[in-house]
Amino acid sequence: MRLFECGTLVPGCAWHTRAEDDAEVVRRAVEHMRAAHGETVIRENMVENIKTRIRNEANAA
Repeated sequence: MRLFECGTLVPGCAWHTRAEDDAEVVRRAVEHMRAAHGETVIRENMVENIKTRIRNEANAA
């Protein structure tokens, strides 16, 4: 499983998601950024920042 923890991008946010592939993790993270953090425009650098913070759940300790 692949894991993204929003707090690695937005300090203090406890939201996280996991999915089988990075594309689904990114989709969920973008949806979260819009709903929880008021992001109306998701720029390419935001997507890249999300992607660099996705990791294998087994490595998340």
